[in-house]
Amino acid sequence: MDIKEIRRLVKLMVDNDLRELNIADGEQSVHLKRGAEIERIAVAPSAPPAAEAPAAPSAPEAGFEAPEENLLEIRSPMVGTFFSASSPDSDPYVSVGDAVSDDTVVCIIEAMKVMNEIKAECSGTIAEVCVDNAQAVEYGQVIFRVRPA
Repeated sequence: MDIKEIRRLVKLMVDNDLRELNIADGEQSVHLKRGAEIERIAVAPSAPPAAEAPAAPSAPEAGFEAPEENLLEIRSPMVGTFFSASSPDSDPYVSVGDAVSDDTVVCIIEAMKVMNEIKAECSGTIAEVCVDNAQAVEYGQVIFRVRPA
């Protein structure tokens, strides 16, 4: 399954307001889930893998790193391009140290030429901005860390 196919599936989810999608195609399967709390993203063969030696612990993938203690994470609900402001001439929606509430717009993620405002869905103070302006983000990638109020 290639990235174009996954993007098409994410668009299908957004267009139809789906929160979860499971698809199996031959030996491949994909499980996508949208929302504030992301449990996992899996693209794996549906057949059981051959017996292998235990793998050595590896570093977490970029964008999916372990949080510091007691920080809430705001994750990208979709694949797209992260924008910290509504236009290049505007100030960012939020910066480190800014207070946010459930309804605070923290950024825009552009997906399929649609600008999607992303809300904090938590209360606290922005502790870290985890991505750069105009950076591509993946579904479930941490984009902000928030120190709870």
